[in-house]
Amino acid sequence: MDQPERADRPVGTVRLPYSTEYPVEWEADVVLRDGSTTHVRPIRPDDADALQRFQMAQSERSTYLRFFAALQRIPDRLLTQLVTVDHVGRTALVAVRPGTDHPEDIVGVARYDVIDDHPGRRTAEVAFNIADSLQGQGLGSVLLEHIAAAARERGVHRFIAEVLPQNRAMLGVFREAGYAVEQHLDDGVVAVSVDLDPTDRSREVMADREHRTEARSMQGLLSAKRVLLVGPAHGGTVDELLAARIRDAHAADPGDTELLVLGDDVTWADLGSGGSAGPGGSAGGSGTPDGIDLAVIAAPPDEVIDAVRRLRGTGARGVVVLSAGWAEAGPDGVARRRELLRTAHTEGMRVVGPASYGLLTNVPGARLRASLALTAPRPGRVGLFSQSAPAAVTTAATVTRRGLGLSTLVSAGHRADVSGNDVMQYWQDDPHTDVVCLYLETLGNPRKFSRIARRLALVKPVVVVVAGRHGSVVPPGHTVRATRAPRRMLDEVLRQSGVIRAENTHQLMDVAQVLAHQPLPAGGRVGILASSPSLAALVADAVAAAGLTVVGPPEPLSAGAPDEEIAAAVDALYAPGACDAVVVVSVPVVLPRTDAIARAVADAAARTGRTTVVSAVGLHGMPDELASGETRIPAFSTPEDAVWALGEVVRYAQWRTQDHGTPVRPALREGVSDGVARTQARRLVESLLGEQAGDERPGDGVLLDQAAARELLACYGLTLWGSRSVRTADEAVAAAEELGWPVALKIAAPALRHRADLGGVRLDIADAEDLREDAERMLASASSLLPAPDPVLEVQAMAPTGVACVVRSVEDELFGPVVSFGLAGDAVDLLDDVTHGVPPLTDVDVARMVRGVRAAPRLFGYQGAPAADVEALEDVLARVSVMAEDLPELASLELYPVAVAEQGASVLHATIRLRPAERRTDAPRRALPG
Repeated sequence: MDQPERADRPVGTVRLPYSTEYPVEWEADVVLRDGSTTHVRPIRPDDADALQRFQMAQSERSTYLRFFAALQRIPDRLLTQLVTVDHVGRTALVAVRPGTDHPEDIVGVARYDVIDDHPGRRTAEVAFNIADSLQGQGLGSVLLEHIAAAARERGVHRFIAEVLPQNRAMLGVFREAGYAVEQHLDDGVVAVSVDLDPTDRSREVMADREHRTEARSMQGLLSAKRVLLVGPAHGGTVDELLAARIRDAHAADPGDTELLVLGDDVTWADLGSGGSAGPGGSAGGSGTPDGIDLAVIAAPPDEVIDAVRRLRGTGARGVVVLSAGWAEAGPDGVARRRELLRTAHTEGMRVVGPASYGLLTNVPGARLRASLALTAPRPGRVGLFSQSAPAAVTTAATVTRRGLGLSTLVSAGHRADVSGNDVMQYWQDDPHTDVVCLYLETLGNPRKFSRIARRLALVKPVVVVVAGRHGSVVPPGHTVRATRAPRRMLDEVLRQSGVIRAENTHQLMDVAQVLAHQPLPAGGRVGILASSPSLAALVADAVAAAGLTVVGPPEPLSAGAPDEEIAAAVDALYAPGACDAVVVVSVPVVLPRTDAIARAVADAAARTGRTTVVSAVGLHGMPDELASGETRIPAFSTPEDAVWALGEVVRYAQWRTQDHGTPVRPALREGVSDGVARTQARRLVESLLGEQAGDERPGDGVLLDQAAARELLACYGLTLWGSRSVRTADEAVAAAEELGWPVALKIAAPALRHRADLGGVRLDIADAEDLREDAERMLASASSLLPAPDPVLEVQAMAPTGVACVVRSVEDELFGPVVSFGLAGDAVDLLDDVTHGVPPLTDVDVARMVRGVRAAPRLFGYQGAPAADVEALEDVLARVSVMAEDLPELASLELYPVAVAEQGASVLHATIRLRPAERRTDAPRRALPG
């Protein structure tokens, strides 16, 4: 797959103050279609020899498709031009892999040259060239994502390309990427134009490709059959103990895994390490007679990195690092961890760990045993992911104690590379996993987590425990971006994801055992069978507290009841349409427990398929007493545990059937296309930041005046009401005459502009005399309350009376854009009556945010007041969310107040700060952690 690249184009020149320094942030490790990895980085002048080797290795057809002519060797002058870039007007990215006789071989190139530098329509010619041996592996699509992301950062909004008609692969890359593409045939060449604005379709395409490649990558790890153990054989160190445990665990339960111990069973020479297939070739293959699929390493960091290098050519698709001592050791440890990832990824391998407990699967015929667990949990339908080894130990022990089976156990340790996101991608299509359980200590990429978890939760339940109530605990060894987001933000992310939030391991397993062995309930109507009336009353109260509905009077059934009475009570409870779920509680006081009720309930549940949970003395987990055929009923220690778990499962079942809405995409600006409106917004942001490029800027960014804020908001269809700043009563009257009566008068200082109680606001001023009097009084008040010697007032035409609201957005380093909503007022701020959302939002998300605040009844006709125009308010919130998603430079935005009247919503004041954008954790390009 190649695309022609013309050398006669002038090097683009961009007038805006972009840096021409080497953009190290553009470097990335990526996963290809076969699950292997490679490294993408900007081209460097010293790549000339590698680029020449790449060209000479290409076929005659690939050369023709690229240059429209046969060209075996690149002329020296052109070669120098191709490797000389400024990372602004001329940019090139290369995909590299380790070479046979050289440190690196180039296996793919993407480049653009700016040809139209007019602000707002900056256009570049783009070209690609992919190694023959890697065509069909998705490298061209990956490079398009990365070169497009780089171009957008440099203000380029459109790519053009000239492609030969027979180059169907390249045309397919453009067409299938999901961008807005135009093409036409001109003089035997297909002219292609690509709008680089991400679309719903381009995001969907990227997510689909990301899912397939990351799932394939995990498949390569979890289907391993030949495992190499690298570690000391003696010495009594921690590493020796780890290696010994792997050997002992394999001896106790080898599964279907062949364990090879380096130094005992094989040597590096036996494995053929250090080999390479050359430019574009894979790093090895499991078909190699002496190859391996996976390596497990227990050694000091430097020795681990050396071992990973020596795994080249062995066929290994990944390494499990058991040892600690990396990022938790300080900056040097962080650097070593980065070197480990770079080494492994360039060799085509993924990394599990460091400080991992290992990998374990129970797939029939492919049971992987590469963990520290001496005894594997029984086979089952639950996939379990944890981070630290201690968490894996406790969760695995709980699973075994309850008799709950696992399909997969993955411990990512400090999750330097493989994380819960990767495993969720794999489990989505895994036929052996029905329920996903995650024990997370940190979320390194919550935006990606939310996106993947939401997609997975639509087909399989996801149960999550996050260490620390708000996810703010960062254990040693984990590297996580700092966040200033509200502590409730994690709850919002999980809620948007559709996952079930558990507080601890106990709750995690409670919910899992219901989901794994019971059908999802059709509704929230609950029937109760209890061993005493008082117990039935307590259970009914718990059911109501869980948000469920008790159907009919609870059935009391004593422990000593005869079989006929038991059968009658159970049959009534399980009658067609009687209820959606059943809670059974049996606590005999004097009589010994019998299994009669358990057997009857198990048979009825199996016969009807009705969701059932049981709390009975002496039963816990998945007991045989509650089994009937293939149906097993979960047992809980307390009735409250059973009801809580059932309530969470009911809510999840309801979430799956709900309308989750569609992404909000309001028409941004009347009279122009959305693409033009976004371009205008980007031009304005670039211009405002460019004007300040040489100034000393505070850390919180550049504060926009009202004129600039009005212009930026207008790009997204938001109208900011006009106002005039004045310093005297005469100026205030003149401003009112210009704006129109009646007017509002405010003290412009942020501390007083919303404080009517302190004399900072006067409304409905209808004539010049009142305005002069109010202005003089307000100026005197401001002078006494503020340190500034020359206070400023603000005059504004009166907006329609309505409910005052506040819409905010902030760009958080970890979560990205965070949008919040609340009603205006001190009480709301003091009580934190605010809802939050992480864009992109759907219309359902927006409606939930508006209705989710406790003060929301004020919007719907509270105590006889007219109902506000909630639809107009939702439109404002939707537009702010789109704006925040589009512009990472939008450090903060506050629309306060937004007056929501019976008809329409008026934005009366805006506070906007801009700052140069940082790359978001979930950037619009596929990349592994690095």
